Amino acid sequence: MDNPQIIDDNFGGSTLNSEIKSYLAETAKWGYFLAIVGFIGIGFMVLAGLFMGSFMSTLGMGAAGLISPAVFTVMYLIIAALYFFPVLYLFRFSTKMKVALRSDNEAELTTSFQNLKSLYKFMGILTAIILGLYALIFVFGMISGAML
Repeated sequence: MDNPQIIDDNFGGSTLNSEIKSYLAETAKWGYFLAIVGFIGIGFMVLAGLFMGSFMSTLGMGAAGLISPAVFTVMYLIIAALYFFPVLYLFRFSTKMKVALRSDNEAELTTSFQNLKSLYKFMGILTAIILGLYALIFVFGMISGAML
């Protein structure tokens, strides 16, 4: 870190040294891989959702007859839709980052980081909502248990 010449490129007014660029390039590669796997997983979720209802009704299942098989179909499709957005943001981050690093394009770099911000924002909001739902379930469970 004592080397005053750590900056080797002028990136549109911003400076990125080669070490930072290599970290970003590796992050973009892994992000791209995870996004592709995520899209494939979403495809399987949609297929499972579409066929789960008919499969369960054929077997006469449905959580021992308490829940309609259509509910499982809707749940799978909702989960797939929720999973789509973070995967899309990750894919956009990765592809834009690769372009930015290849062409030293600051606009692409900015767009890439905007998508990364959107990914974290979406996941943060979703996490807060899920934690809130867990808290409600816990409270209602405690109330139900106290009534027994």
